[in-house]
Amino acid sequence: MDLHHPFASEFPGHSDTIRSLKRADGRFSAQFEEYHMLDDRICRIEQDVEYASDQQIDELKFKRAKLKDALYAAVQKHEATTVRASAVR
Repeated sequence: MDLHHPFASEFPGHSDTIRSLKRADGRFSAQFEEYHMLDDRICRIEQDVEYASDQQIDELKFKRAKLKDALYAAVQKHEATTVRASAVR
């Protein structure tokens, strides 16, 4: 059985960046919320609170993984930009 995969828990070393992006970047914030809604739904399905076919659960997990990749890419980009800006100063 799958467990909850909160994004911030998956990347604990990036919690400050994640908080900053959630406040400052509307797209990141929307994707972050969508990721967690999908994660909650997947967990409800796996706990037999909701029903979904195997294909539907696979599609939800794939979408969650794509969102995780996009969110992590945004975190990495933000951190790289911050490091470059700090180096210029």
